[in-house]
Amino acid sequence: MARTVGPLMSLEASGQLAGTIVYSKWKGRPYVRQLVTPSNPRSVLQVSTRAMMKFLSQAWTPDIDATEQATWEAAGAASATSPFNEYIRDNLKRWTQFTAPSQASPATGGGTSPTFTSLPAVTGGVRQASFAWTVNALGTGWGLMIFQSKTTGFTTARDNLVSTVELPAGASSAILTPVEPGTYFWNFRTFTVEGKLSAALGQVTAVVS
Repeated sequence: MARTVGPLMSLEASGQLAGTIVYSKWKGRPYVRQLVTPSNPRSVLQVSTRAMMKFLSQAWTPDIDATEQATWEAAGAASATSPFNEYIRDNLKRWTQFTAPSQASPATGGGTSPTFTSLPAVTGGVRQASFAWTVNALGTGWGLMIFQSKTTGFTTARDNLVSTVELPAGASSAILTPVEPGTYFWNFRTFTVEGKLSAALGQVTAVVS
């Protein structure tokens, strides 16, 4: 940061110029600095983490019953955290290792994965993608992860997860928005209430306008 006197031929100035420099004041003194734009203000890992955080927060009630909440209370006792905070902290830690969340603590990594009548279908729209599917047998399934790429045959990973939704029995749907225009490929994985992550279900594609 460099101090400036009489910026822009005036006693003071503010704002940016030509998208390259910024004039402002600090402690009453005018200064000029280079305009710095974050290289990726919405990184893929930020999207992934926020998607999982949103799912976990919305699932705490009513998915996590009193018995399961008690397991989180016990787990958080040592660190003096609330059951909810321990549930969020532990499951986000699991997610950093590309491991599915669990409704109770500790996770067993077991359960019976749900089955579908067919792959989730996708329809591209204006800056959005709509998904629809029917669960044939829910088992102990809890959620559906949606992964997105502009490259066909991609490998599902933590850095291409774009949404996590609850997985009820029967027919269900989800809308992903905003999505920039283009041709996209999506794949899916399910997970159980005990934290078991399924293999990828298969790829679908659509064009978003």
